[in-house]
Amino acid sequence: MSRKNFVCFTASLVLGTVFSTSALAAWEVIYLQPAWSVGSYAVDVSGGQQVGSVWTAGLQRAGPWNGTAASWVALHPAGSTWSEAIGVYGGQQVGQASIGGYSHAALWGGTAESFVDLNPAGSTYSGARDISGGEQVGFAFFGDRSRASLWSGTAESWVDLNPAGGTASIALGVSDGQQVGAAIIGWGGDNASLWTGTAKSWVNLSPAGSTESVALGVSEGQQVGWARIGGTDHASVWSGTSESWVDLSPIGSRGSYARRGYHGQQVGHAIFGEHDHAGLWSGTAESWVDLHSLLPGNYTHSGASGIEVKDEHIWIAGYAYNSAAGRDEAILWHNDVPEPSSLLAIGSSMLALAGMVRRKR
Repeated sequence: MSRKNFVCFTASLVLGTVFSTSALAAWEVIYLQPAWSVGSYAVDVSGGQQVGSVWTAGLQRAGPWNGTAASWVALHPAGSTWSEAIGVYGGQQVGQASIGGYSHAALWGGTAESFVDLNPAGSTYSGARDISGGEQVGFAFFGDRSRASLWSGTAESWVDLNPAGGTASIALGVSDGQQVGAAIIGWGGDNASLWTGTAKSWVNLSPAGSTESVALGVSEGQQVGWARIGGTDHASVWSGTSESWVDLSPIGSRGSYARRGYHGQQVGHAIFGEHDHAGLWSGTAESWVDLHSLLPGNYTHSGASGIEVKDEHIWIAGYAYNSAAGRDEAILWHNDVPEPSSLLAIGSSMLALAGMVRRKR
């Protein structure tokens, strides 16, 4: 084995030990389900805030948490019959709310009164799916066709991302000037898609051999989602091209989906038997960490959809189904991230050991 390959092997071994073998014991599970609600789910996390929806009296209402069940705040705008929050960044939240009986893409600044209607002129209905750096993405329907959409804080700022030849499209993630989602070209299936602010910038990320694919999130030039190969959906990660595709589907699963990524980590879920298991990857199928195993037995399935790594902590937002209560419940998984010096010390020890082995030869 060459020194270069050995160094790569050592790094993967160290990280695999940190995030797979010993990590489960260090994880904390925080239950965000408000005591007065009949169900909830969290979708995204950023800046110490989580967003999603709660149900009460038969109504779905958007809102953020700040790390505890009691911290939830309603974003539900006046006159709306339902709302949901799907993305959060920099103290702003996005999603959708019913306005006049139709779904309208929504932007909030932390309160119900801050609601901004992003529905572009001429659109029958719309929704926002992610936010980052002053940009929001989602979809807007014109007639019966969805068009991938980009906003910069107002309905008037709307940009149509639907690529040339696109029958329909949707944008699902945004970060660092990149937008991801899916587009149907002609009358085929979904194609995982990447944009950089314009319809002309569209890149088809569908890997060779796939029949359908969708990109759900983007961070630091890395895109995540899923691709259907041989009739099975595989959690996927890309680095800007279809050729860069990496299959994340863990061994033993019968389907998997990556929903968000951050600092080289990806979250989503994999299907084992009949149940979804929330999980975390570090760029490979072998790095899979089953977060569902941290939950009590009455939680039968779960999913993870948001991740943030900050100040030596990792936060993962999602949900789990409580079979005893018969409802979905918002969940926040938390763990400390080892300091870089600790990883370097472990890596140095491994390299020193390898040198001893080679010298003995």
